Parts: sequence; C-alpha cells; structure tokens
Amino acid sequence: MTKAIVILAGGVAQRFGQNKCLIELAGKPLVLHVIDCVSTVADEKVVVAGSNAPKKALYKLFESKTKVVTDIYSEQSPLVGALTGLENVNAEYSLLLPCDTPFVSAEIVALLFDLCVNKSAAIPRWPNGYIEPLQAVYHTCSAIDAAKKALNEGKRDFSSMISYLRGVRYVSTLVLQQLDPKLSSFFNINTSEDLKKAESFLKKDR
Repeated sequence: MTKAIVILAGGVAQRFGQNKCLIELAGKPLVLHVIDCVSTVADEKVVVAGSNAPKKALYKLFESKTKVVTDIYSEQSPLVGALTGLENVNAEYSLLLPCDTPFVSAEIVALLFDLCVNKSAAIPRWPNGYIEPLQAVYHTCSAIDAAKKALNEGKRDFSSMISYLRGVRYVSTLVLQQLDPKLSSFFNINTSEDLKKAESFLKKDR
C-alpha cells in the first residue's frame, strides 16, 4: 500500500493579512507543524499552493522530499486544490489535509489509511452527521475521477465529489477519540484567538 499526503495551502487568511500556511505558531509556520505531525506516516508529500500564494517562500520551507505545486485551474477552491494535489501523487491512497490544523494525530491518520483499504474513502464523521472531508483518506484514482465529475458540473464542494464515490467508509469521531481524547486533530486556526489557544496547548504539553 503506497501512501501520500496532500496539504492544501492556498488560502489567504483575511484576519491575519497573509497566507494562512505561513502564520507562525511558536515560531514555526503552521504548514510545517502539519508536515511534522504526519511526516512518518507517508513517504510522498505534496503541498498545493494557490496562484496567489508565496510559492518561493513555500519552496524554501520544505526539504526535497516535499513537492510544492500550484492549482491547475484559474478558479480556486479547496476542491480544485485537492484535485491538483491528487493529480501530482503516485500513491494508491492519499490523505487530504488543510494547512491550519497543527495538531493532526499521526495515529488517526494511520488508522484512516488502514480503514481505506479496498474502499474509495475513509472519512471522519461527527455524531451530528458533520463530516471531515479535509482530514480524510481517499483512493487516489477514485477521488480524481469524482472531483472531475463534480467540477465539470460546476460544483465546487467536497460533498458533491464524495457523492460520486462508491464504497465510502465513515469513521465515527467517537472511535477516533480513543486515539486522540481531546480530538485536537480537528482543531483548526481561523482567528487570533485560535492561535492563542494553540500556543497555550503547546505550552501545556511541554
């Protein structure tokens, strides 16, 4: 089983006035926190930068094993970014991640890869039915086909892509909580308050 990690780093954080992936947490860009969390889970890693992203800055951040690519379409959306990343990996299965989740659990990621074998996707789902399509593992070729179908119909949301997948395995967050009791894996940074919370989390862990 070959595994890849695709990190979407194209978004600009309006509240911070810069690309979200470069916002620093404890002196290190958010995207590096994400990479460090999952670096041992998969050998192939791709970071997808939007057309407005500071690509030179991103190139300097990563070692040669991490590939930086740019959105393939002029119209940007997370689904376009996901398709770009998926088309730039060779692995059979791919994990999609946002760049603003600095506490991704490697144990959860490993479990999702295991649960995705012979499935088109393994997607976390909350008790209220909300799903986490950007912290999910996909069969790469199946996801590419599904994303293209959705985009060709003018749909830009992950739910549309997932509707074209067959054999999706949903994984309850109640199960994942056994590996990550606080479910910090799903904590994302959208505001300065979130950043402060993340900094306090890191201080408590020291």
